[in-house]
Amino acid sequence: MDVVSDAISAVRIGQPSSNRLRVEGSWCTRLAPYGGAGFHVVLAGGCWLVPDGGGPAVTLGAGDVVLLPHGAGHVLADAPGDTGRAVPFEEMRGPVGGGREGRGGRAVELLCGKYRLDRSRVHPLMAELPEVVHLPNRVGAHPELRAAVDLLARELDERRPGSCLALPSLLDLLLIYMVRAWMSDAATGVWPAVLSDPVTTAALRALHSDPAAPWTNDRLAAEAGVSRATLARRFTALVGRPPMAYLTWWRLTRTAALLRDTDVPLASVARETGYSTPYALSHAFSREFGVTPGRYRAGVRAE
Repeated sequence: MDVVSDAISAVRIGQPSSNRLRVEGSWCTRLAPYGGAGFHVVLAGGCWLVPDGGGPAVTLGAGDVVLLPHGAGHVLADAPGDTGRAVPFEEMRGPVGGGREGRGGRAVELLCGKYRLDRSRVHPLMAELPEVVHLPNRVGAHPELRAAVDLLARELDERRPGSCLALPSLLDLLLIYMVRAWMSDAATGVWPAVLSDPVTTAALRALHSDPAAPWTNDRLAAEAGVSRATLARRFTALVGRPPMAYLTWWRLTRTAALLRDTDVPLASVARETGYSTPYALSHAFSREFGVTPGRYRAGVRAE
């Protein structure tokens, strides 16, 4: 695994959901804040997105993609004016392939959806994403994202055999490509800088590839091809914590995901995350989460 894949996998739960919306004329709809992440793909036409809290309105055109990684509430409308006229999205949306039409004006088609996320243990890469990630449809920009959008549109239009599997898989792919696109476009930001540094990237790749390995600072420095002092200085300055502290954090984050998503025994979880015994894992987990692994697993299953 790599850092981006792990950062997404650690928080993503269940399958994404989506609705296709077709509107015309004057319209305005509000999407309430959500515990996961929201997204919109403009399949045809154009509209405006107005985030809650007074953020700047964003104009969206055909082929544009927008990610709201923290589930911020927002308004979609034909114009950025009075958002007080907004009706709840649940009253606007129809089934995929359906929609709502107004009188006159240019038709707008959107794919609106949500990713379910567990925010109890968010990787700092995901936490750093801005409230609104707007990825305009520019010629030559992010060809893999454009290809995913084209595949989504085609799958929605034709509804061929296998669509029930293809659509969730394409939506998962869309999330990865949106995060990648943000990282490549970001002029500033901690994690784009982290993953552009070859030493830190090599160390993170090693830790994520095999978190259960008996890592030490010396062994990790050798993996990155630098001295122990150089690794400690560069890793800590960029990531915000020393390599072994990050490893402990990631092992326990991975433990939480395994407890949430699988039924494997605690002994197997301990082996997979680098703890010598279930007792050692339980002690570390309880210190970090304030609850035993068993109680944590029972709690997340009951939600």
